[in-house]
Amino acid sequence: MAGGKETTRQRMINIMYLVLLAMLALNVSDTILDAFKNINDSLDTSKTNVNTGIDQLFSSFENSKLKEEPARAQPIYDKAKQAKAAADDLNNYIEGIKKQFTIAGDGINPETGDLTNRDNQDIAPNLMINKKEGEKLKAKINATREKLISLLDPKDREGVTFSLEAKDPVRKRKGNWQETLFGEGTPLTAAMTILTKLQTDTKNAEAEVVKKLFGNMDKAVVNIDKFAAVAVAPTSYVIQGQPYTAEVFLTASDSRSNPDIAVGGSKLSVREGKGTYTGGTGSVGVFKWVGTVRIRQTDGQIKEYKTPEQTYQVAKPSANVSSDKMNVIYAGIPNPFSVSAAGFPLESVNASASGASMSKTGAGKYNVLASGSQVGSEISINVTASNAGKSVSLGSQKFRVKAIPKPTAKVGGRAGGDIASVQLKSESEIEADLDDFPFDVKFKIQRYKLTIIKPRSDAITISGSGGGFAGAVRTAINSITPGTRVFFEDIVSVGPDGRQNVLPSIAFSVK
Repeated sequence: MAGGKETTRQRMINIMYLVLLAMLALNVSDTILDAFKNINDSLDTSKTNVNTGIDQLFSSFENSKLKEEPARAQPIYDKAKQAKAAADDLNNYIEGIKKQFTIAGDGINPETGDLTNRDNQDIAPNLMINKKEGEKLKAKINATREKLISLLDPKDREGVTFSLEAKDPVRKRKGNWQETLFGEGTPLTAAMTILTKLQTDTKNAEAEVVKKLFGNMDKAVVNIDKFAAVAVAPTSYVIQGQPYTAEVFLTASDSRSNPDIAVGGSKLSVREGKGTYTGGTGSVGVFKWVGTVRIRQTDGQIKEYKTPEQTYQVAKPSANVSSDKMNVIYAGIPNPFSVSAAGFPLESVNASASGASMSKTGAGKYNVLASGSQVGSEISINVTASNAGKSVSLGSQKFRVKAIPKPTAKVGGRAGGDIASVQLKSESEIEADLDDFPFDVKFKIQRYKLTIIKPRSDAITISGSGGGFAGAVRTAINSITPGTRVFFEDIVSVGPDGRQNVLPSIAFSVK
C-alpha cells in the first residue's frame, strides 16, 4: 500500500503528543491540561486553514479548467469531489464522537474555554474502548485512506505522504491502536485533542489527493506533427449476407477537422474526422480496398494520404460443434459440448438442441441431456450467432443417441471367483460398476436372487430387493462356511436413462 515519510510539521505534532502523554503518567496538572487545550486550538486552526485552501483549489479549478477544457477536466473534477465527500464523511463522524465527549464532560467551561470535566479519565476509555467506538473509528480511518488512495493514478500513489492511518503499535505493551490513544488514564481533553488531530490528518490527506488530481490537468499534452492514414475494421472475416464495415481516418485529425475520405473513388460520410466504409458481402471470396484521405494544410495546400491495402474475406455460414467425450450423445446423463464459430466471439454464439434439452455452462460450453426413450434416434444441434444486432443461423449438426452400456455387477469389487467367508460376510450390497466409461454414471440395483449351496445340503434361493443385504439375505450370507457355493442371479439394475438391464450372474466359491 502506498505510504511515505511524514512532513516536518506532522513529526513535530506527533512528538508533542508523546511528550504530553508521558507527562500524564506522572501527574495530570492544569498546566498539562492547558497544554492539550492549546494544541487542540492550534490543530483546529490548522484544519480550518487547510479546508480553506481546499475550497480555493476547487473554486480555481471550476472557474478555469472546468470551463476551458470540460471534456478533460470533468473526470478529474468528479474524482476530486469523491475525495472531498470521503474526507467530509470521516470528519463528520469524528465530530459526532467529539459531541459525545462534550455532553459526557458536562459541556464547555466558559472561563477556560475547555471541557468542564476535562481531567476526567473515565469518559474516553468507556466510550472508545468499552463501547467499541475506537474500533469503529479505526476501521473508518483506514477505509477512508484506501478510498482516497484509490482515486489516484498508480504512479501518483507512490508519492503519497499523508499520515491518515490507524495502525496498531509495533510493540504490544500498550495494546492496540485505540487502547494506545484512548486507553485507561487518558484525560478527556487529551482524547478531544487526539480527535482534532485525526480531523487535521483527514483534511491534509484530502488536500494532498485533490492537489495531485488537479495537477494532472497541467501535465503536457503530446503534440502530434506526423500524419498517416489509417483504416480499422472490426473483423476481416465476414459471413455471407452480413455487412463488412471499417473506419478510415487520419491519425492526426481532431473532431473539428473535415477531411475528404474516399474508397475506390466514392466519397464516404465523414463524422468527427472519421469515415465509415461498408464493403459488399453478396458473394463469397476475398476482397481488397484502399482508402484515400485528402486534407487541406494550414498553407492552403491539399495533401493526400492513402491507407495500406485492406483485405476482407466473405465466407458461407459455418459452425463447429464437437462432443467433449465422443461423437454420440448418451441418454440420461449430461453430455458436455463445445460450440464455436469462426469469426465470432464465443459470447455471441448460441446453440440449441431439437429433441433434447441443452443448457449453457460457460462461454462456448454446453450440456446436452436426452431421455432414454430417444435411444436410437438423432438429435440436431443448431448454432446461431449475434452479428450487428441480428441473429445469424450458422447451421446444424446431427448426433446419434445411444444407451449407456450395461454395467458389471460386483460384490466387494469382485465379479466372482474364490472368496474368503469372512470377506463375503463383511460385504453389505451388490454394486453395479461401469468400467472404462468416460462418464461418471451411477446405477441402482433393483432386485436379485441369492442361491447358497452348502456341502451336503440342498440349495437355498432367496429374493433380494434393492442392492443391500438385509433380512433373510443377510442371515443366509452370515451362515456360509468354507466349501459353500454362492450365486447372485437375475440381477436387475437401472441407470440414469431409466432403462433396466439384466446383469450377468456372479458366482463365488467360499474358502
